[in-house]
Amino acid sequence: MPDPGSFTRRQWRFDWRILLFAGLFLPLLVGLGIWQLQRAEEKQQQLLQWEQQAESLDWSRQEARGLSNGRPVTLLGRYSDLTWLLDNRTREGIPGYEVLTMFYPDEGPAVVVNRGWIQAPRTRDRLPGVDAPRGLLEIRGRVAEFPEPPVLADSEAQEGGWPRRVQALPRSQAAEQEPALASKVVRLSGSEQPGAYRADWEPDRMGPQTHYGYALQWFSLAIALVILTVVASYRKTGANNDNDNG
Repeated sequence: MPDPGSFTRRQWRFDWRILLFAGLFLPLLVGLGIWQLQRAEEKQQQLLQWEQQAESLDWSRQEARGLSNGRPVTLLGRYSDLTWLLDNRTREGIPGYEVLTMFYPDEGPAVVVNRGWIQAPRTRDRLPGVDAPRGLLEIRGRVAEFPEPPVLADSEAQEGGWPRRVQALPRSQAAEQEPALASKVVRLSGSEQPGAYRADWEPDRMGPQTHYGYALQWFSLAIALVILTVVASYRKTGANNDNDNG
């Protein structure tokens, strides 16, 4: 018959070091999760506000108020013949270009429009054929930064006619063709837009969904900390454990 004293059982044992660690980090993790939820709500409200302003404010007033990256805009105007081909852009490993064309709104400053990606010809001595629809057009897109060159990189464009191949297109270079130029570019919102090529951009990495994802991570860490604290605070007790402890 087994000795009852040989059985072991688990019993809660207070360990101030474990509880101190959990007490310090649990509020921090929960607080970070709540903060990310608040950031997601702020970003959602900001996007709604931008959508409303895109419908109610003309381009000149939006540009005067300042253009934030990711802001949706609606423009009514015409494409020009000034097009730059942004080199070394790939999709699924296929080399190509992003097509940037000067756009003249009916009101407000001219703006460079990123019309999306186009596959490159087989040889470097050829450029892809690009054109733009004529007439008065309404386009929708989102504000983005000019494709600035890396430090010490060359941003010189090809000389001659249009389109021109470039490794980057800083605003100063585009402004050589149109001094009254908007401070940001506009990326077409989709391939269905007038004059668009392949305009399937990566989603905004700091949109509301990103903040929700971060919040989930922080809350998951908080739950894991609680579970580990409970597990670590239970100790085996009994004859065998007592013998092991001397």
